[in-house]
Amino acid sequence: MRKLLLPSLILVAASLLLIRIFYLQVINDTFKLKSENNAIKIKYDYPERGYIYDRNGKLLVANQASYDIMVIPRELKNIDTLEFCKLLHITKEDYIKKIAKAKVYSPRLPSVFLPQLNKSEFAAFQEKIRKFEGFYFQKRSLRDYEVDFGANIFGFITQVNERLIEKNPYYNSGDLIGRQGVEESYETILRGIKGVKYFQKDKYNREIGSYKDGKFDTIAVQGEDITLALDADIQRYGEQLMINKRGGIVAIEPQTGEILALVTAPSYDPSILVGRERSKNYTLLYYDSIAKPLYDRGLLAEYPPGSPFKIMTGLAGLQEQVIDENTSFYCLGRRGFMVSRGHFMGCHSTAGAFQLHNGIYQSCNTYFANVFINSIDKNRTPNKSIDIWSNHIKSFGLGEFLGYDLPTGRKGKIPDSKTYKKMYPNWQWSGRTVVSNSIGQGEVLTTPIQLANMMAAVANEGYYYTPHIIKKIKGGTIDPKFTVKHQTSIDRKYFKPVIQGLYDVYNLGTARSLRVEGIPICGKTGTAENFAKIDGKRVKLEDHSIFVAFAPKDNPKIAIAVLVENGGYGAAIAGPIASLMIEKYLRKKITRVDLETRILNISLKDRYAKLGGMKEGKAIESTPKTENTKEAPKTTNNTAVKDSTKQN
Repeated sequence: MRKLLLPSLILVAASLLLIRIFYLQVINDTFKLKSENNAIKIKYDYPERGYIYDRNGKLLVANQASYDIMVIPRELKNIDTLEFCKLLHITKEDYIKKIAKAKVYSPRLPSVFLPQLNKSEFAAFQEKIRKFEGFYFQKRSLRDYEVDFGANIFGFITQVNERLIEKNPYYNSGDLIGRQGVEESYETILRGIKGVKYFQKDKYNREIGSYKDGKFDTIAVQGEDITLALDADIQRYGEQLMINKRGGIVAIEPQTGEILALVTAPSYDPSILVGRERSKNYTLLYYDSIAKPLYDRGLLAEYPPGSPFKIMTGLAGLQEQVIDENTSFYCLGRRGFMVSRGHFMGCHSTAGAFQLHNGIYQSCNTYFANVFINSIDKNRTPNKSIDIWSNHIKSFGLGEFLGYDLPTGRKGKIPDSKTYKKMYPNWQWSGRTVVSNSIGQGEVLTTPIQLANMMAAVANEGYYYTPHIIKKIKGGTIDPKFTVKHQTSIDRKYFKPVIQGLYDVYNLGTARSLRVEGIPICGKTGTAENFAKIDGKRVKLEDHSIFVAFAPKDNPKIAIAVLVENGGYGAAIAGPIASLMIEKYLRKKITRVDLETRILNISLKDRYAKLGGMKEGKAIESTPKTENTKEAPKTTNNTAVKDSTKQN
């Protein structure tokens, strides 16, 4: 039997090999097609990309005709470069560089010589193309933006690079691909499928007809249209309110997780990244290191959240039963909470006893410092308590990538026992040591979209859906993960007293001047102190303005977070913007014209110019801190705090 095993294996292997050879040489013509590549010319038919609409059916992004000049270096003959360059408005040096680049890619295969000619440029070239053997044109469609806002959401279209061509066989030199925004996230849906046509060539390199009667030709398939969750009206309005300001606005529908608005400021008109000027304009945007118009502050800007984080401190304290609604702590007023002998966490509230309700709407630092300390000192070791606390906070999506369908983002930071084991390897720390976390300082960092999602979870009394910009795909379905409910670790019963406190922020507290008649809004102000290290010295810069809210109080339709860099108090700029955005979405009109006029007329350009001047020629390291703290001799490695009377 063993004697037959080896011959049998050889016989089977030989048979399989012969069958495969027969299939490749007789049945399957694709390898024959490749072997005859020198006698075959390939032309691609590029489909239109899918259209993009907003949630109300408004067309946002369409297509326009464009033409690329293609070149096959091996076929170039007797080119009058002077006439050619004059026709296309390029220099001879540009011509030489582009031909050299095409030869590097392939002497025999077509590559893009000059992309994205408009109709008039193409018409002039088409008249004389017969004089320039080796060149031909390739029709494409470019984006045609129907709006002048939302650039950070849409992204842009650019040529693929060689690295991607090597990685993904679908793309060839000169192909276009979506970058950033939904153009990148939904590239395979929007791009469609390009068609391919094969043409036979004779020995003189002339086309003599379709190869194999079009047996291998394929038809281009247009990209699928997509509908965004975006509300174009409030997106436009948000960008108008943020003119001459820097920051981000994120609005979410709590019941679905759909992103209603995603504003970053400053931004740009998306149409400037279309056509032959795209590269030059992109370079200008890219190298603007001060305003950073390509930096999506709604998704990427990480700051200590300040007083809005007190919502989390209160909910965690309720869940761990270290407080109830009636638990009271005494505040010293402006001196606030004593962190250690001689050092205080200042407070803007008047002296007196505070419970959860007035602690929220008056934003008492002392109250939430005590709640946090009780939460951390509840167990024998703070390591266990801080992990319990951290897990409660992370259940709201803070300190984690949220998993939304846009290609950029940051995790933020919620500290845990590992954080403090690293910070204090040889010292036993306690809740008092890291008490700055209680008011959104210390080691806590969040992004605007995380804060908006946090408010959506509070509005829903304990759950949220993964934020997403997509609403519908024509002929397809959205990712099912966007319909999965994420439950927080806080029991539903604890949300009602917190929501009542947030409601009275507008009625009795720090946002009472921002009320909109007839709309019950729940919100929280915040002011993030902003420091920078310049020439080795810690310099105080203008505070950041923060505001979070949702409305209406019952059956909420919108949750929002606003951050304005160097905007001052939370109620100064961010708060009015939030109120205006909420009214615009719910009513489609504005009654608080006074707020609107004030915000539209506010310009922070002078503040930013001053900051730019401070940076010029100096080493600067940003070290943002949050509200109600000022520089003091350090008592711990956590944020040092002392008396302050800053309003939230």
